[in-house]
Amino acid sequence: MTGYILKRLVSAIPVLLGISVIVFLIMAMIPGDPATAILGSYATPENVEKLNRDLGLDQGLVPRYFIWLGNMMQGDFGRSFALNRPVIDEVLDRFGATLILAGTSFVLCSILGIAAGVVSAARQYGFADKAITFVVLLGISIPSFFLGMMMILLFAVRLKWFPVSGMWPIYGDRNFWVLLDHLAMPAIALSVVATGVIARLARSAMLEVLRQDFIRTARAKGVRESRVIWRHALRAAMVSIIPILGIQAGFVLSGAVYIEMVFQWPGVGRMLVDAILKRDILLVQGGVVFIAACYVMFNIMVDVAQALLDPRIKT
Repeated sequence: MTGYILKRLVSAIPVLLGISVIVFLIMAMIPGDPATAILGSYATPENVEKLNRDLGLDQGLVPRYFIWLGNMMQGDFGRSFALNRPVIDEVLDRFGATLILAGTSFVLCSILGIAAGVVSAARQYGFADKAITFVVLLGISIPSFFLGMMMILLFAVRLKWFPVSGMWPIYGDRNFWVLLDHLAMPAIALSVVATGVIARLARSAMLEVLRQDFIRTARAKGVRESRVIWRHALRAAMVSIIPILGIQAGFVLSGAVYIEMVFQWPGVGRMLVDAILKRDILLVQGGVVFIAACYVMFNIMVDVAQALLDPRIKT
């Protein structure tokens, strides 16, 4: 298993390098002068020239990339010009809020999606299967940002059950229950689409397993149906379900960007949007690469979990 993990870690290096190249080139191809955009239209040529030197924009494209990559490999993601603080400090401060939102949404969509898929497969063509299929298709069809705005309008503005936005109240206590109150709507809005996808694919995986000979043998031996479904069939189906969870983790992490904007959640997604509007190049590059690295590492964890369930994958 150690060899398999090392192999996956090594294979992640070219992926991260490719991501860094793409992010760097996209930011470099944005039209306009970043220094002028940062300083404003009334900036003097001397100030623009000085800022270009500070940002390294007075050098060629290739040298700039390798200087940035070399610094980043040493843990120096640069300094945010708009915030006047190290990029990595800002990203880590914001990542905690994103991790809370994305992590809660991922747990919700995993539990609800797998449970819905198992029940739907176990009651194939029954009322439960049809009802779950209808709800799942409805959830997949609704964009998360639109659902979030409708939830704000109904549950926050009209019913006043939840706060409108933010992670914490401006005044008052900051405890677990207050956080949960602010987290409920954005986490649900972010998890709805992923829940539907997981449920549909979990249903297909379960139906395939339920047709296997070992399931018929277990039923013939008189094993309780609930034990057959939730212990034997689900365990075998998890080999196919786990990769789906890895893909949806990326969807949840990327979807946190617009959900954070809708609910004014102080995470990395909102930070990146603000940095793009301010043309804070180093903050955008560092934030995107950091999120990409987290996603790659999570996929490695998913592959390891899949290999533990099915040892044939390591060969």
